[in-house]
Amino acid sequence: MRLVSFIGREDAGTAIIAGDRIVPILDWFLTGIDLDPEALDDMRRRAATLEGAVGINLDDVEIIAPFPVPGKIVCVGLNYREHVAEGGRPGPTRPLLFSKFANAVIGDGEPIIRPEGSHALDLEVELGVVIGSTARRVSRSEALDHVAGYVVVNDVSARDWQGIPAALAEGEVGDGQWLRAKGSDTFLPMGPVFVTADEIPDPQTLRLWSWIVPGAGKRAGLRAGRETLMQEGTTADMIWSVAELIEYISRSITLEPGDIIATGTPSGVGIFRDPPILLEPGDRVRCEIEGICSMENPVAEWSEDFDDPYGSDDPPATDGRRLMDAD
Repeated sequence: MRLVSFIGREDAGTAIIAGDRIVPILDWFLTGIDLDPEALDDMRRRAATLEGAVGINLDDVEIIAPFPVPGKIVCVGLNYREHVAEGGRPGPTRPLLFSKFANAVIGDGEPIIRPEGSHALDLEVELGVVIGSTARRVSRSEALDHVAGYVVVNDVSARDWQGIPAALAEGEVGDGQWLRAKGSDTFLPMGPVFVTADEIPDPQTLRLWSWIVPGAGKRAGLRAGRETLMQEGTTADMIWSVAELIEYISRSITLEPGDIIATGTPSGVGIFRDPPILLEPGDRVRCEIEGICSMENPVAEWSEDFDDPYGSDDPPATDGRRLMDAD
């Protein structure tokens, strides 16, 4: 199934995608309770009875993140071989874990806010793994049985706060750890579509891409308004597969329905380019994963009007084409 969370004029909930329309299937947003195998099977039966339903035009609803308030968000750093190589660092000997929280989640079309005090934002397209049943000390061979499905996420990172040398001005130092650099508000854009695991039998064969559409102003290697490919990779380049990550994490951290694992990013991030390409207010960022969807988010500067950076009551719009299978 391909599911979205929506807010309409008079209702809200979860819907299946039917071309350029959606068909409501639940009167609430997805939570961990909805993700165990029996609940998903029940949802499939409901979906079958709705086949051919007229549904709702996408222009009449706001599509939000499929999991607006997820459980734990466990992130994995340095999990793609080519990404490790581009940074000139030795490969890790075990998965490098850090976390984000629900405050970081935004949906397709919502702005990434560059926070006060940071000047070096970067993008990282990642496969998000959504847990469907409790996983504690599970084996690699059983790990994928605990996966409900997948989403596209962007692990937005403040490279100066992270302490990456190429991002630091003279006299600057990083935080010494990654929580603020990775977990600030709006730092986890999530694509509009949740794809159940049966649609992606092998998560290690997916292609991933990210692009920047630069805003106004001259920047080396970029032209305003012209989409620039940043990342192009495949999940086959992961050092630790999805199953291996679940096995490793669940040894010490119980994974529960609704938790999300952000599994790392391929090479091509902006900070390791020469010169670095960092996100500036006015840019747009697009991330896409094969078989799931794409998403696009503008970049905005922090201000006192953080809650409404555009000064408008209109919700951000999701382009219906971004709900389609990415190929």
